[in-house]
Amino acid sequence: MNEVAEQVHVERSAESSAPASRRHARAPRAPWPQIVRVSANLVGAIGAAYFVRATWQFYQQTHRLIGAVFLVEQTWIVVAYLVRRAARAVTRRPADWLLAFAGTFGGVLFRPVVTHPSWGMGVGLALQLVGLALCIVSFLSLGRSFGFAAADRGLVSRGAYTVVRHPVYASYVVLHLGYVVQSTSWWNVLVMLFVIGCNIGRALAEERVLATNAAFDAYRHRVRYRLVPGVW
Repeated sequence: MNEVAEQVHVERSAESSAPASRRHARAPRAPWPQIVRVSANLVGAIGAAYFVRATWQFYQQTHRLIGAVFLVEQTWIVVAYLVRRAARAVTRRPADWLLAFAGTFGGVLFRPVVTHPSWGMGVGLALQLVGLALCIVSFLSLGRSFGFAAADRGLVSRGAYTVVRHPVYASYVVLHLGYVVQSTSWWNVLVMLFVIGCNIGRALAEERVLATNAAFDAYRHRVRYRLVPGVW
């Protein structure tokens, strides 16, 4: 009986003296982080799908080129939410999430103007098409590192990200400027400035999170400007 008790004691002692990494490796990982991540991706995809539906209805009614390009952009966002990679770090500041929400959806506050300047229709449409094209190219460059709030899903330094550090937000500036040129009013100008301000704050929040990435400092010195080359 004593020999059995001594054997059990030896086995328990050996287990307790094992490296901490070995003991922790035996413990099953909690499924909650993955469940939360998958749920967030599904919510984002469903929300983006709502805009796909609205854009499709707009295109069916008008058959305008800009509607087709918007449809491509919104469809890509749905796919991006479903395939994006897990974040290494995500901001926990509520203000950063509010900036992301306002910077993404603030454009819904724009209001169409009944009377348009004759030159504004063509110039505004051209700017919106350029903005959408830049947005799609930036999304393709971003790949699976797509996100909503400030996070580190891997540093991207290819494609559009060799020109400025936040090309998606730069494309939003061009896109919204095109809308304001087409539908000029003080309200729309204020909305545009508000959204641009939110995306500037969003860019700064992302850089604060990415500062923990060892490769970011070299990238920051290589690509000097955030939104507009030669300006900022």
